[in-house]
Amino acid sequence: MSDRLIYLPLGGAGEIGMNAYVYGYGKPGKERLIVVDLGVTFPDMDGTPGVDLILPDIGWLVARKAQIDGIFITHAHEDHVGAIGHFWEQLGAPVYARPFTANIAQRKLVEQGQPEGVVSVVGVYPEIITCGPFKVSYLPISHSIPESAGLLIDSPDGRVLHSGDFKIDRTPVVGDPWDRSLWEEVSKDGVKALVCDSTNVFSLEPGRSESTIGDAIADMMKEATGMVVATTFASNIARLKTLAIAAQKADRSVVLLGRAMRRMVEAATEVGILNGFPPVVSPEDALNMPREHVMLLVTGSQGERRAASAQLAQGSYLGLKLKEGDTFLFSSKTIPGNERGVIRIMNQLSEMGVDVIDDAGGKYHVSGHANRPDLQTLHEIVKPQILIPMHGEHRHLREHVKLGNAGGLTGIVAVNGMMIDLSGNAPTVAEYIDTGRTYLDGSVQIGALDGIVRDRIRMALNGHMIVTLIVDENDEPLGDPWVEISGLTETGSSNTALVEVVEEDLSQFINRANAKTLRDDVKLEKELKSIARRSAQGEIGKKPEVTVIVSRLS
Repeated sequence: MSDRLIYLPLGGAGEIGMNAYVYGYGKPGKERLIVVDLGVTFPDMDGTPGVDLILPDIGWLVARKAQIDGIFITHAHEDHVGAIGHFWEQLGAPVYARPFTANIAQRKLVEQGQPEGVVSVVGVYPEIITCGPFKVSYLPISHSIPESAGLLIDSPDGRVLHSGDFKIDRTPVVGDPWDRSLWEEVSKDGVKALVCDSTNVFSLEPGRSESTIGDAIADMMKEATGMVVATTFASNIARLKTLAIAAQKADRSVVLLGRAMRRMVEAATEVGILNGFPPVVSPEDALNMPREHVMLLVTGSQGERRAASAQLAQGSYLGLKLKEGDTFLFSSKTIPGNERGVIRIMNQLSEMGVDVIDDAGGKYHVSGHANRPDLQTLHEIVKPQILIPMHGEHRHLREHVKLGNAGGLTGIVAVNGMMIDLSGNAPTVAEYIDTGRTYLDGSVQIGALDGIVRDRIRMALNGHMIVTLIVDENDEPLGDPWVEISGLTETGSSNTALVEVVEEDLSQFINRANAKTLRDDVKLEKELKSIARRSAQGEIGKKPEVTVIVSRLS
């Protein structure tokens, strides 16, 4: 069998978030591999109650641990770097990143008990990292976090450009400006495949620069009469600087609230990419300042329940309270799926008399992703033989292929688990890999199919009942069964306590059960569970989850 060049998304293709991509070269099944990004996505109470983080299933990679030559992190957003601390021990390969991203990645590794020095800090093109058959260079590009990069991946079967998350911004405030000449240079000798961000393929207008919104934000803060609070992604260092400078122009002192906000500013300062950020004051000092001279820069732009925004909306945070006449700015776009949490906070703030400003008009926020005309610009510069959309829901990927086709490019929709063979003149599907999700539940990683979250959802929907029965050494019931309930109404349609109704039905069964049934724990538990559920349904119209405990005296 001849060598082949493969691309395999394990996360981030067919969804926005949880990015994890694999490139390989070699004989089928024995390819040397590199991994691009290890990210997370976030749970919601409807589908994943109690879960802390959602991570990609890397079982395929773990089984090929000895074949992995390197892990490359494109930038420090959680959906690209958030899983590195949880997965590195299972993979064990060298990790590469630019300085700011390396700072964040190493912190995540240390938080999970991994050693210092795991991440190698690398420079940008023309610096080359050799990993097995691959030669990789970092290509600086604009995005909503500093030191974002695409990747130039050279293989014996051609050059791949992995765009990473990007936008075309020539004046980004913080971070690398768009450098057309760089992308022209790395594309001039031919590109086999462009694996490209698809997030904003439906946005028809060219993207706007970060530098265009500062004056509007400053004017808003000058006009505001009380305290101003602004929230955005903590990782959007350029936006933090834009907001802080706007506050300074409006004669307001800046307070940073939220661990992620402080950590990001600290990391950006450490690596020397955040300059000219106004001095900040402590929450304690802000308490003694006139409200009209304070701007709080807070976490929680996506409605996170424990973030500073949510706590302020619920009453106070570190002694700071909002009042009628204050202003709260959401300088961010709500990620699909987070709308409910954001709207909840907005309404809580409104009930307090706070004026809420969102970004419905695009006045106080610009996206970090390339809009449709900007994607076309990259297509025209790179002129790839193959276009592979990534970082988008299925509809984004499909639309991106259509956009490429309209410009004369050959494209393929490749979703998570679809291994693409790039060796020929056109992409082909080589294999389908089982992929999915794993959950961080407290401090334990669990599989999405383990049943734990499913059971939690069922208990949330239907309530829970515990039935206890004691059987003596002669296989005779020692008294009647008793019932405890959680998450269920106490009184049903008969106006009698639910537990009494269920206990009576269970007792009738026990009193007529034969010796064979009373000796068989499995059958006994099955019957008690069935009767308890049926009895509850008759009383309250719900079949709760039932746990049966049969204790036998020896």
